[in-house]
Amino acid sequence: MRKLGVDFGDARIGLALSDPLGMFASGLETYNRKNLQADLEHIKNLIKEKQIDTLVVGLPLNMDGTKGIRVEKTEEFCEEIKKLCDVKIVFIDERLTTVQAEKMLIEQNVRREDRKKVIDKVAATIILQSYLDKN
Repeated sequence: MRKLGVDFGDARIGLALSDPLGMFASGLETYNRKNLQADLEHIKNLIKEKQIDTLVVGLPLNMDGTKGIRVEKTEEFCEEIKKLCDVKIVFIDERLTTVQAEKMLIEQNVRREDRKKVIDKVAATIILQSYLDKN
């Protein structure tokens, strides 16, 4: 079974997929959000299609480690997924993953307008890979 890395945002959801052995993460897609029902349906279909057993979701904690409105939105979205799918959900601190993703893309000379299209997918890959490395 595979793991799905999730970088949940208001406009986009970055998604990354592990290999079947759970050693490597690779970017899957940047999903442009439509509405809650369509977003949940998309994630549900991915879980089924890619045989996902665990969602590794980035938790956007404040820099001081406290929970804010973005954490609440992320947790609420995950509660909705749980209602639809029998999948384990693991939260992982995602502070600075977007900064790290931006740095990586700049180092690879990706143009600013192109970075915007893939930054969430890269952040999801970093989230998932850090989980895989710890486990």
